[in-house]
This record gives sequence, C-alpha cells and structure tokens, in this order.
Amino acid sequence: MPREPARGSAARRRGVEEAASLRFSVLGPVRAWRGEEQLPTGSLQQRALLAALLLREGRTATAAELIDALWGEEPPSRALAALRTYASRLRKVLGPGVLVSESGGYAVRGLADGALDLATAQELSAEAARAREAGDLAHAREMLRRVLTLWDGEALAGVPGPYAEAQRVRLEEWRLQLLESRLDMDLEQGCHAEAVSELTALTADHPLRERLRELLMLALYRSGRQAEALAVYADTRRLLADELGVDPRPGLQELQQRILQADPGLAEPSAPVAEPTALPVRPAHLPATVPDFTGRSAFVQELTEVLASASGTKGRVMAVSALAGIGGVGKTTLAVHVAHQARSAFSDGQLYVDLQGAGPRAAEPETVLGYFLRALGTADSAIPDSLEERAALYRAVLDGRRVLILLDNAKDAAQVRPLLPGTEGCAALVTSRVRMVDLAGAHLVDLDVMSPEEALSLFTKIVGEERVASEREAALDVVAACGFLPLAIRIAASRLAARRTWTVSVLAAKLADERRRLDELQAGDLAVKATYELGYGALEPAQARAFRLLGLADGPDISLAAAAALLDLPVDETEDLLEALVDTSMLESAAPGRYRYHDLVRLYARACAERDEWPPSEQEAAVSRLLDFYLATAAAVYSIERPGDRLVDDLESTVRPGLRFAGESAALDWLYFEAACLLACVRQAAGTDRIRRAIDLLWAAKDLSESGADSHQYETTTRAMCDAAHACGDGRAEGRARTILADVLLDSGHIEPAEKQAQIAAELVGTAHDDTAISWVANNRGLIRLRQGRHAEAKDFFDQAISGFRALDNRPFEATSLGNLSQAHLGLGDIAQAVDIAQRSLAMQSEFGRTVRTANGHYVVGIALTKADQYSEALAEFNEALTIFGNHRQWLWQGTTHFRIAEAHLSARQPARAAQHAEQALTLGCIGGAPMRGNVLTLLGRALAELGQADRAKACWREALSLFEQTRSTEAAELRALIQSRVRTA
Repeated sequence: MPREPARGSAARRRGVEEAASLRFSVLGPVRAWRGEEQLPTGSLQQRALLAALLLREGRTATAAELIDALWGEEPPSRALAALRTYASRLRKVLGPGVLVSESGGYAVRGLADGALDLATAQELSAEAARAREAGDLAHAREMLRRVLTLWDGEALAGVPGPYAEAQRVRLEEWRLQLLESRLDMDLEQGCHAEAVSELTALTADHPLRERLRELLMLALYRSGRQAEALAVYADTRRLLADELGVDPRPGLQELQQRILQADPGLAEPSAPVAEPTALPVRPAHLPATVPDFTGRSAFVQELTEVLASASGTKGRVMAVSALAGIGGVGKTTLAVHVAHQARSAFSDGQLYVDLQGAGPRAAEPETVLGYFLRALGTADSAIPDSLEERAALYRAVLDGRRVLILLDNAKDAAQVRPLLPGTEGCAALVTSRVRMVDLAGAHLVDLDVMSPEEALSLFTKIVGEERVASEREAALDVVAACGFLPLAIRIAASRLAARRTWTVSVLAAKLADERRRLDELQAGDLAVKATYELGYGALEPAQARAFRLLGLADGPDISLAAAAALLDLPVDETEDLLEALVDTSMLESAAPGRYRYHDLVRLYARACAERDEWPPSEQEAAVSRLLDFYLATAAAVYSIERPGDRLVDDLESTVRPGLRFAGESAALDWLYFEAACLLACVRQAAGTDRIRRAIDLLWAAKDLSESGADSHQYETTTRAMCDAAHACGDGRAEGRARTILADVLLDSGHIEPAEKQAQIAAELVGTAHDDTAISWVANNRGLIRLRQGRHAEAKDFFDQAISGFRALDNRPFEATSLGNLSQAHLGLGDIAQAVDIAQRSLAMQSEFGRTVRTANGHYVVGIALTKADQYSEALAEFNEALTIFGNHRQWLWQGTTHFRIAEAHLSARQPARAAQHAEQALTLGCIGGAPMRGNVLTLLGRALAELGQADRAKACWREALSLFEQTRSTEAAELRALIQSRVRTA
C-alpha cells in the first residue's frame, strides 16, 4: 500500500528538480535549456505562447488574453484548439508542473531564481540603481555592464504577434535607457575617450535620440574635441528640424551654450579608470617611517596642519608643502614621518616617488605620471603619450579621491607642477634641495640641521640611554662632528650600536681624527660625504666592492639579476651582499629584488670606485657585464616575440648570459619594467668601446618604441647614440643607429627626417658591408616611398630587401618585406597580384606561430582584400590581427588595425561601424603619428558625412587638415579639395 504514494512523491520530486534546472531567455531569441541541453521550443506561434507566459512572470494568462497576444484582432477560427495544442506540446518539453492550467488559462510556475534572463536583468538593474544612489559608481557601472551583456540581439527575435511586438519595443527602450545610464556613469568616471567610439555608433543607429547626442557632445568636449562637439549639436538641430520640425530639447541647447562658453563645470574627469574590482585601488607606497624619529616637533605640527587643510570644510583646492634643505638634513625622513601620521586623512591611498633631482638625470614627469596612473588602477592601454595628456588624466583620476602624494628629491618646480593633483581633498609633500619660490600656492619650509638637543636625542635613541648617559660630553662631540646632520648622526650612531665593545669616546676620537673625517663634514653638501665615508669604512671587503661597483650603473634602480651580472657573482651571494648594504643604510630596497641609491650616495660610490677599485679596468668590466646582461636578455625577449628572426644571430656577441623566460608574458613584463634601466645602460656606453653592443641592445629592444610604451625615451636615446657613434668614427655602429632612428621616425610619422636618416644609414651600412642592416634599410626606404606615394620606387626597395633577407635566411623578415611589397602593388593598381603576395607573406609568417609578425601578415592581407572589395574576408583577417597584437601588447598596431577595419566598413557602405572603429583608432593611437591620425580623422569625417552628420564631419576634416599641414603631408591637398567640394554642395 505505501508504494504508490512513494512513487508519486518521487515523480513530484523529479518534476521539481527538472523545473529547477530550467533556464529561459527572451532578451534575444526565445530559448529554453534544461541544464546545458537546449530544448526544442517548436513553431513560431508556440514560441510566442512561451514568451507571453514567461513575460507574465508566473501570473495566469487567460485563453482570451493569449489568443489576442498571438493573433491580435483577427485570430483563426480554431484559435482556441491551436492554443491548447501549443500548450500541450510545451508541457511535454518542459516537464510536469511547469506549464500549468488554471482558471481557463495557463501559467509557467516553479522556476528557480535567475531562470529567466529578463528577471536577472531586472535584479541587476535594481542593484545598479541602489549602488548609484549610494555613490558607488564603479559597482553601478559593473552591474549595468552585466545587464547589457544579457541581450543577445533583438529581444523576442522573430516571435510573431502584437504582444511580442509591443514587448520588443518596450525592452529595446529599456535597453537604451540602461545603456545611456551606463554611458553617463562612464563620463562621470572620466572614461570619455572610450565612450566617443561607442556613442558615435549609437547615434548613427538612433539618430533622433537626443540623450545619446548629448552624451556624445560631452564626451567629445572632454576629449579636447570642442569643434566636433559643437558640430554634433548643429547636425542634431538640422536633423530634428528636417525629420520632426522641432528644435533640440532644452538640455541639449544648454549644453551647447556651456561648451561655447568653455564652462569649467564641464571639465570633469578626463581619464579612464580601472575596471571595477572587488576593492578600489588604494596605493600605499610610503616608505617605512623610522621608529626612532626624533625632534622636528615644530615642523611636524606645521606640516600636519597644512595637510589637514586639504580635508577641512574650508580647505583649499589642494595642500602643497615644499621642504628645502641640504642633502642629508632629513627632508625625506621628516616628510615620510608626517605622511604616515596623516594617512588616516587620505583614505584613498598614498603615492611616493624619488624624483632623482640631485642626479645627472632627473626623473621625467611623464614617466612618473605613467607610474602613478598605473598605481591608481589605470590600464596601460589607456595612458596617453604626451606629458600634457598624462597630467590631465592624472588629475582626473584623482578627482573625488583623497590621496597624499610624496614627491621626494625634486629638481625644480617645473618637474613638480605636472605631478600635483590639483583637486580638493588631495595633498602633496615635496622635498628638494632648492626653495621652490616659483611653485604657486606652495607652503615653503626651510629645513636646517638639528639643534644640539635634537641631535643628541636622536643619537641616544639609536645607541641607547645607558651608553650615552655616562659619556654625554663625548656624545655631544660626536653629533657636533656630524655637523648635526641627521643622516650623518644616524650612520655614526648605528655604527656604534653595532659594536658593543666601543665606547662613545672611541667613536668621538675617530671622528675627531682628521685622517678619518673629511673637512667637508662642517658645512654644506660635503658634510654628507663624510658620513658616507664612515659607512663605507665599516663595510666588509666584499660589501665595499659591491657598493662601489653598483654605483657605476646609471638608471633609477637595478634588479637583483642585473646586479649579479654587474658584480659577476651568483644571485644568492649578490642578494646577501645587497641586503647587508640595505641594513647599513648604504643602499635602499625599492621593492623585493630591486635596489637603488640615494643620488648623493651613488656619486660617493662612484668616487670610491675611482679611488679604490683595483685594477681600474674592473670598473669598465663591471659596466660591460651589465650591458652584456641587458643585451642577452633583450635578445631572448626578441626571439620569443619574433621566432625565426635571424637578427639575434647578427647582434654583437656577449660573454655574460641573460635571463630565460617561461613564456611571452614574463618576457614582455621584463622588457617594459626594465625600460628605464636598459636605456640608461645604452646611453652610458656613448663614447666607449661598448657602443656597438649598446646600439644592438636598442635594436633588440625595439618593442619599447613600436608599442608606444617608451617611444619618447627610446627616440632620445637613439639620437644620442647616433651622435656618439659618429663622434667616435664607428661607421658600422652609426649605420645601425641611424637605421633604428629611421625606424622610429617612420613609426611617429616624421617621413622627411626618416628619409634623411635612412639615406645616411644606407651609405654607412653599405660601406661596412653590414648585410642585415643593408636589408633593413632597404625595407625602411621602401616604407618611406609608400608614405610618399612613390610606389614604383617602393617596389624596387622592397625587392632589394626581400633578396637580402632571403640571402640571410631570415624568413620572417623576408615575409615582412613581402607583405610591404604587396602594398606597393596596391598603389600601382595590381590588386590581384597584391592579394597573392600578401597571402604568401602570411603563409611564411604562420610557419612560426601566432607572432607579432603573423599579426602584421593578417593586417596586410586585410588591406589587400579590402582593395579587392572582399570586405567580409578582410574583416576576418583584421580581427585576427587585432587579437594577436593585443596579446603582444602592441597598442599602436591595434589602433592602426582599427583604422583599417574602419576603411573596410566604409568601403562596404557601413558608415556607422566605420565611425566606431575610427574612434577606437583615435583612442589607442596609431603607427604613423600625426599624419596617420589625420588619415583616421579624414575617414571618420567621411563616415559621419554619410551618416548625415555634416558639421561634425567638417570639424574632423579641419583638424585633419591642420595635422597634414603641420607635417607637410601629401594628403593635405586632397583633403582641401574634399572640404571645398562639400562646401560647394552644402
């Protein structure tokens, strides 16, 4: 008897389980799944019934309501029978207990939470609204992003009936409202550059939607494109008048007026922020404060009050304090101590940087800004090149945050100004040797030596009260001999504390002995040198050697691996030595595995090397080993990025091996992280017999320029090496340096200077019989001729390059030149041959995997197919190139590929998509510099003109013409003619 109920109970449980595993989508085609299995939903009318029931969200729909939903006012004669048939079929598909009959109608019941994509979208949308109301824009944006990804094309796609049509319209309107909300928050958080591309496409798809036009105007204005923003308004006003006979709504008109007046209220954040994460990015970069900080109470109180003014209700825009004084006086120690005390008032983080102002090469503000932006969560791809753009981006990222910035060891006010936050709630502490009287609004503090009481107190804290109390007079002699300089006192006291057998009198006697203490201890910067001498004298022989040799390396810091190469020691032994130097305050550890000198300590270390290193040739040998390390490691990175390329076989040989990497990502991490040190090592070789290796190191590290990551520093270094090679009369070295420089100038769009350098290089490498460089120069000269529109000459140069690389058995670069030859044939009108050559180039590159060169192969094939009117095939090639370039961090090539995609879309009469990709090209930047930006703007203008946005198109063309005229590009005349023709037909 009990078995029947048990079977029924089991059946019910199975039904409940099956219902719980069901999922449905209506934000796209109407579909159903059980687990991962997609279920058949039947005919269009049957899907229409399912959609109507799902959209009721569990409420019962009567038969009459469902018939009206499926057929409207003219149902078929057997509509009720058909309805019952559809319901019966769906019930079988969905399983028992899901589609239920009640009260003469039907309902879908028993679904689990999140079973319907629309319900999920509604929940996420509500969460986004709550987050926005609470001021958490990052979370709100993320929720809306997730909502919008639930759409899979048009909602209720293909479903017939008046009810489905009405719901489609409703859901599309809701989607657009959500999209507008997300874009609005994008702009609030400074992501306007990225938003322009998306808004350009959206306004093309929805030309009468004024809110999208308003957001586009604001995004353009904040991107520095005021003329285009105003042109959007003009296009909108004309369109509304023509289509609807109305004027733009008041909000749009008001925005136009505010743009005309350059309303400061519009200049909100102009920077992209990091993708939302579970926790906001809060940098905590302050160095550790010293536990025995002593004295300076008046200064501590004064500086604390200034910092507090940044958080007060009547605070100024920002608080800036600049501490000035001689080296070793304790500026950094005081600033770090005050910064730590103020941390709680700056809840969004603290940034720190040593600006190396006292050294021969002070840190460049744009480099520091790049470091700060990354620390604040900005993606590498979103960091612009120029100092002005980075400074604007930095201020925008800080807007609304409470961040303390400690700028240590500044050179002058000009170096500091771009690094100041400029926003309420933030503060900056600056240390420098010079008084920054020209730093507007700064609170200036002149830091002198310690008072005798403070100096004695500091000495006592380090040495211990018991040892000092019995020898107070001797202790006063010690701090006086140190000139009351905190750094000198700290070094002397630490030395005594480490030697329990010494008395204070012993230390005082040593300092009183002129043979052991420099006269300069009494005044000025030289006082610091005496304290360094004390520390140096206390080192063990191996530590002293490491100290003085490490000081020979230029660059902001040095990695453990590089230090091991320079010292010619195993890594473990090197680490022990360097950590011992850190313990004695003769060296700083900037981060795990990285070390740096204070700039004055570096100078002292070099003086020690000149005085103490024996034989003297060991100094040169140490720097040579460091160069070997960088060259060998950069060559390894090049080989990983460009397998099969024989360039690495033709670089100068090295004795010291470099690092080996587990994969491409680690290799690129090393290259970009070591850029400053690597380029400093190259510059240091100028005028020495290391110059050939240094120039080859530049060649192997060409990604630093081509990717756009360190283009400015790379170009500056390359120019310096050209001059250095010329001065020492090394034609082979100079030829290679000028070959590299021509490459750099080509990438930045400076065609005439590139041609000059390539011509000089051709003569030099030809005389030197440098076959690799000869072929490389020929390829560059071909590219120059391409840019000049001299396609027949370009073809001849590419033929030379191909023959040269083939003779060298350098197949990857032979394939690269073959791809370039394809473009020459396009210019000559040989489209079929160009396609064939491009495809042969890609086939050769593909032999070596999905490399950067393979991406270039897909790119070139895409260009040829576009000219052959094979647009879908071209787009497939470009998309593959985009993916590979992204994997290899080639941001400029990604931007250039977006430009080519835009060309293909425009040729295929898809102007909206063309405009979208052109905007992405503008955001990322392109190989080719200002002239290529002009080309992108010209194409964007053409796409906008086809979309009926004539005024914005003209604004793009005017900006492009200005770029062409500045660079004397050949495109200027053609663009002038285009603008004039549009004016005449307007």
